[in-house]
Amino acid sequence: MTDLTGLSIAAMRDGLRAKSFSAGELAEAHIIAVESARDLNAFIIETPDHARAAAATADAALASGDAKPLSGIPLGIKDLFATKGYQTTAASKILEGFIPPYESTVSGKLFADGAGMLGKLNLDQFAMGSSNETSAFGNVVSPWRARGSNRPLVPGGSSGGSAAAVAARLCAGATGTDTGGSIRQPAAFVGISGIKPTYGRCSRWGVVAFASSLDQAGPMARDVRDCAILLKSMCGYDPKDSTSLDVAVPDFEAALTGDLRGKRIGVPREYRPDGLDPTIAALWDQGLAWLKDAGATIVDVSLPHTTYALPAYYIIAPAEASSNLARYDGVRYGLRVTPPGGNLADMYEATRAAGFGPEVKRRIMIGTYVLSAGFYDAYYTQAQKVRALIARDFDRAWEVCDLLLAPTAPSAAFAAGDKADPLEMYLNDVFTVPASMAGLPAMSVPAGLSETGLPLGLQIIGPALDEAGVLNAGYVIERAAGFTARPERWW
Repeated sequence: MTDLTGLSIAAMRDGLRAKSFSAGELAEAHIIAVESARDLNAFIIETPDHARAAAATADAALASGDAKPLSGIPLGIKDLFATKGYQTTAASKILEGFIPPYESTVSGKLFADGAGMLGKLNLDQFAMGSSNETSAFGNVVSPWRARGSNRPLVPGGSSGGSAAAVAARLCAGATGTDTGGSIRQPAAFVGISGIKPTYGRCSRWGVVAFASSLDQAGPMARDVRDCAILLKSMCGYDPKDSTSLDVAVPDFEAALTGDLRGKRIGVPREYRPDGLDPTIAALWDQGLAWLKDAGATIVDVSLPHTTYALPAYYIIAPAEASSNLARYDGVRYGLRVTPPGGNLADMYEATRAAGFGPEVKRRIMIGTYVLSAGFYDAYYTQAQKVRALIARDFDRAWEVCDLLLAPTAPSAAFAAGDKADPLEMYLNDVFTVPASMAGLPAMSVPAGLSETGLPLGLQIIGPALDEAGVLNAGYVIERAAGFTARPERWW
């Protein structure tokens, strides 16, 4: 039965309809896989009851011919999505024990389409991190190991639990969120696919907020087709989210033709800095050759304000975080720490000191500083102006090309503890942040291996609302690369 966990979502869907196996058998295989992989620390809580109940409903629907798009598909849900009746923590002690009385729109859509939930996936606390080393519930460990080494590797962040669980075949797919690269970078680190859709494609309602103008939900899965299947279910207008886009949702799976004739692929020259890893540079060139073979034309483009994207992001995102996280005060829900004899201000201070981790505190302090009187115009206003220039760069690029190809991350996965310097850690987002700042769709597809046998990803960026084009280009790279590497089981 454990062989079932190696199937793609598309293969699971087809197998269920062909009665090759039942949804109950599929759920049990994944529940066993989750229980046997606790060394990865990918899940904060496990929810086998939800998975089994959804499987029973799916088997009844399959028997009656009323199957839904995701009937019987077992998923993992990042613990940033509120799940009715199940603890939601954002990997922070300040929310430990919080049981939402409501369901996030995205997870609700997936469950309405028949999916089951195997558990809530670990992440960097409040999605703040690039390595999944800031969770209050312990680090997530990548299922991968570098050739000739037993050092534990990071799975990337913030969606590290989602990435590790999908790569280790613990769940068929998972939800992620991407603020500055938190779907794409971990997908690249563990050799899976992940797409950040256009800002507003997926509702943010019921997703614990980090930076509201940047946060966007998206799917993570083992191949491009599976991402397309999940994204179709996750998208759609939501009147509860003021930033939700009221636009039609295409059939993303049907758009996977593998034909790029007439398409122009841009190569942003600013994404090739001095000192770029030669292996990643060579893989990028190979990716361009694959796209050319599929009929695309390669053009050189410039995004001149790229160099300012990362510093602008680390002003805007912490500023929004400092505002969003002010709601965690120990009064209404979550952790409350009351010092003996303390007043209300003492309770606020003690609760936040105990509930927030070091990285969260760092970003709150940065954000509060740049929003303070005397510094607002010098930092926050300037960063917003830079953000507008970055978006304009992309708009001008779309005049001469249809999509962009670039590396996803500047390196392969690194060992836990290797990047203790916060600035060094922030540089992991150098290739992913610009698309986030402009609100554009972008995805990572595994395309090769590093010299030490670790996955490397290529990133496709597209114009707003062209997820179909991004997915199709990713599909071309996926087929040409023939990436079949998977982690050897050590857990």
